[in-house]
Amino acid sequence: MESVQATKQRFGIIGNDPALNRAIEKAIQVSPTDISVLITGESGVGKESFPKIIHSLSHRKHGKFIAVNCGAIPEGTIDSELFGHEKGAFTGATSTRSGYFEEADGGTIFLDEVGELPLTTQVRLLRVLENGEFIKVGSSKVQKTNVRIVAATNVQMFEAIKKNKFREDLYYRLSTVEISLPPLRERKGDIHLLFRKFASDFATKYKMPTIRLSDESIFLLEKYHWKGNIRQLRNVAEQISVLEENRTITPTTLHTYLPNMGSNLPAVINDGEKESDFKNEREILYKVLFDMKSDLSDLKKLTLELMKNGNATDVQKDNEHLINKIYGNAPHEAVVTKPEFPKSNQFNPSNNSEADNKEAYLQIEATAYADDTSDLSQKEDKYHFAEEIEEEETLSLHDKELELIKKSLERHKNKRKAAAEELGISERTLYRKIKQFDL
Repeated sequence: MESVQATKQRFGIIGNDPALNRAIEKAIQVSPTDISVLITGESGVGKESFPKIIHSLSHRKHGKFIAVNCGAIPEGTIDSELFGHEKGAFTGATSTRSGYFEEADGGTIFLDEVGELPLTTQVRLLRVLENGEFIKVGSSKVQKTNVRIVAATNVQMFEAIKKNKFREDLYYRLSTVEISLPPLRERKGDIHLLFRKFASDFATKYKMPTIRLSDESIFLLEKYHWKGNIRQLRNVAEQISVLEENRTITPTTLHTYLPNMGSNLPAVINDGEKESDFKNEREILYKVLFDMKSDLSDLKKLTLELMKNGNATDVQKDNEHLINKIYGNAPHEAVVTKPEFPKSNQFNPSNNSEADNKEAYLQIEATAYADDTSDLSQKEDKYHFAEEIEEEETLSLHDKELELIKKSLERHKNKRKAAAEELGISERTLYRKIKQFDL
């Protein structure tokens, strides 16, 4: 059995990362068999090298090796490309054509981006995996093929299965052995090695001195996220090799070739999460408003009791729960004690007439605030306020909702879509509310 190091040299694989070495070991071990293999990993990690390793080390190495990019073939013609077609099977089919599975008989077929296959094609592929049978487009004759299938994808397969974009039974047939390749950002020790290899190759190709990185530039290179993985690193090395006259690359120069270098960017949230968060915040805001309204009503009740009853101690006993709610654990002495006034003209809304109460209230104000120079008309306003306190205000969610919808529609000139987005509801719900409120 060929060693990992020999395989790396043979196929030009650079790196010493343990996860990469383990993937190469699995490819070497599975090569002598005919079982199907699924290679997974992000775009640009080098998945296309592993089917070549598997085919070259297998007993099929003298047979054909055909690589098919499933994502590059239109859905209407992919069945014809893979399985062939008969003459006249569809418009433009002027002759009988053999498909890839027929051509690769006895060899290996590599299905790159297999996660992009249409569901109808997935059914046909499942039959090939199960018993090696397929039918050409426009034919009724069953044909046999003896191929080994190696597939690769950068799609999260379980997510695709949940969304009914990929058949679960086909996934388990393809992934008899699954080889997962690590992204470049998890192979930090290999990044500079790969960059040096690319820089050397491009120096030879373009006949110019090899570029070199300073220590600070190496640190920056390893810190970068590399969403495009090895393919992106190769492109960066090629750009710098061609464009930079100074062959020693500083961090400032390197930074200009690394897009979106800032790592502290806001997280992207999908529309569902954004709408959910908006609704949660709105519900919390409503709850706070209702709690504040309730506390204010309780405070008004307690104030009215103090104004009606001359003895603050009795009010304190009768309204213990209100005082605790408003003042928390503060001592009850914190309640303001009402000053004593002449009994003959005591303010008592329950016993005296309105005229007597008004006169008594103004007298109390004049006595209690003798040094206040404000007009007595302000004291009359306080009296009327004392009468209004007794009526508990209510907050109607219906009225507030109606008011919010009206304001939003006015602000957006009756454009329902814009108003619905601002309110955090669907356009259909807003239309129903408009009909409900007869707007």
